[in-house]
Amino acid sequence: MSKEWILNATTGRFQLNFKRNAGAVAEEIGQCEPKTLDEWQQYYFSRVHSAEHLEELGRKLYIKITEVVRAEAESITEEDCINYIRNLVIKRTCDGYITEKTTVYEQLQELLGVPIEPAPDEWDRLFNVDFFIRAGDNFIGLQIKPATFYNASEYYKWRDVQKATHQKFQARFGGAIFTVVSVRQGDKKVIANPKVIAEMQTEIRRLSASG
Repeated sequence: MSKEWILNATTGRFQLNFKRNAGAVAEEIGQCEPKTLDEWQQYYFSRVHSAEHLEELGRKLYIKITEVVRAEAESITEEDCINYIRNLVIKRTCDGYITEKTTVYEQLQELLGVPIEPAPDEWDRLFNVDFFIRAGDNFIGLQIKPATFYNASEYYKWRDVQKATHQKFQARFGGAIFTVVSVRQGDKKVIANPKVIAEMQTEIRRLSASG
């Protein structure tokens, strides 16, 4: 298993399985439509690349592993490993979390056409609010959650707590709190529950008219 992981990682890193090296295999196998492994092998060797070509790619892979990857592995120190794990768990997680929320709230701001402001730390602790919108003399709260959160074991406990804190927010500031769900689409985060936008627009109009 460990061999397979090293072979996969190194092959991908040096692009030995890319089209320019191995050929357009997805397209070619679609053209071939093989019923057996032998049919595909014969087709590949006759139409795409020779067996010798694949052997040469294998030799390149061996050199990369035994010379490049081994030298890199031997240069890694214990401190490098400690710093990497710390950076992975702390910094990258935080950066990803902040980037996700920023991406989603910027989309909301454009769709709603109103300024959206980061909530004070106190509101985050007391009301589970990430951002807020001013509407007249009132505030509307926004909370951004990843779609994966709703599959987590803590969701139902969080839902009960959230209900109570959101009621407190509305009693104090007049506006409701809306939960915006984010989901990955390609290389960016988008709003997974777009219906919430219409609900927020209705709340903005209601509070603006009353305030």
